[in-house]
Amino acid sequence: MSGVKHKGVATWLALGLGAFGLHRFYLHGLKDGWGWLFLPPTLLGLEGVQRMEQLGQDDRGAWLLIPLLGLSLVVALASGIVYGLTPDERWNARHNPQHPAPPGGWITVLGVVLCLLVGGTTLMATIAFSAQRYFEAQSASQADQNSSRLSQ
Repeated sequence: MSGVKHKGVATWLALGLGAFGLHRFYLHGLKDGWGWLFLPPTLLGLEGVQRMEQLGQDDRGAWLLIPLLGLSLVVALASGIVYGLTPDERWNARHNPQHPAPPGGWITVLGVVLCLLVGGTTLMATIAFSAQRYFEAQSASQADQNSSRLSQ
């Protein structure tokens, strides 16, 4: 993509649609391989959410797929934080060598704050969800082993 790349736009794209790689496509174009790598885990994670809605909380497939969505979101939001905190001179040297963009301003700072808030919350929720499901599976496995010993 050509034209001036604004770090505020990149930050807000990472916040709003970063799980689909749109912030990467904005900065590097549709040929960006890293942008396309966001799609599989995001779509698989969304499939996990759908499975949980249809099959309930005990669906192991959903347990495995949902954290992929969380990780995609966290990576995108971390990118938004990095974009927003990049000094203007460095941003322009990398993304706008011909036509420097104006400074990010308060809208970029607000985007960084929201990326930090949503990203931290998403990371903690993903860790909690994964750990809970892991320990529930371990407890169920242990209970199965104990009941098979008792039946023998």
